[in-house]
Amino acid sequence: MASLDSQKTGPDQRFDVNLSILFTELPLLERPAAAAAAGFTAVELWWPWIETPTPPQSELDALKKALDDAGTQLVGLNFYAGQLPGPDRGALSVPGPESDRFRANIEVAADFAASVGCKALNALYGNRVDGVDPAVQDELALENLVLAARAADRIGAVLLIETLNKPESPRYPLVSAPSGIEVVDKVNAATGLGNAKFLLDLYHLSMNGEDLSQVISAYADRTGHVQIADNPGRGAPGTGSLPLEQLLDELTKAGYDGWVGLEYKPGDQPSAESFAWLPAEARAAR
Repeated sequence: MASLDSQKTGPDQRFDVNLSILFTELPLLERPAAAAAAGFTAVELWWPWIETPTPPQSELDALKKALDDAGTQLVGLNFYAGQLPGPDRGALSVPGPESDRFRANIEVAADFAASVGCKALNALYGNRVDGVDPAVQDELALENLVLAARAADRIGAVLLIETLNKPESPRYPLVSAPSGIEVVDKVNAATGLGNAKFLLDLYHLSMNGEDLSQVISAYADRTGHVQIADNPGRGAPGTGSLPLEQLLDELTKAGYDGWVGLEYKPGDQPSAESFAWLPAEARAAR
């Protein structure tokens, strides 16, 4: 596997590890320490409690302690999104119990993010549902995203809107950069806060066949977070054919200086062995 040239990542480029896809061979509370042992100082998470949007306070406290003890900063957190990984792709646009769960989660997630200094909350839109008018789902989604944006603003955070990819998430409606940006614009127009941002995931966008350089040029200034994995395979950089070093360089030149989340599958090896592509000096926040 080729090694990334740390001199080309830019002085402000910062990498974090998604602990919901990497280090999953370990219990949740052991993952922050494992990431720290691999040299990382920042992590992100999907909502860890897939069965409930409102876990006991003791479980929230235990996760905060694990992050603090490891010296890792949580830089991104998903709102409740149902069974993830699994069949669900979010809850906020799904009428009935799932939307209710999302709403119950909003302040819980925001308060936890505030307790650990996390400044980015990601809201997965949710799949289309049989028998429900897409316009009804979109109206519900906007209502819930407005609530989420206001909660994020309360703690000084941004609300991230993520696009997925059609081959793997055929019922998810946001499967292009323009579709994600359209929702970002609607939320900002509805709240007047301006804190809704685009989550630019190079893997998902590549799976949709988009011109990644064009997306970066068009939307880097409206991007609040970046995630990477190689394609095909969603593995570590160097396992596929995406020119990730070039794309990261383009992001830096376009003015993006936020976090780059490692959201790839480690393959058959332990997660700690999947970082050979990234020099040790590039792993800690600079």
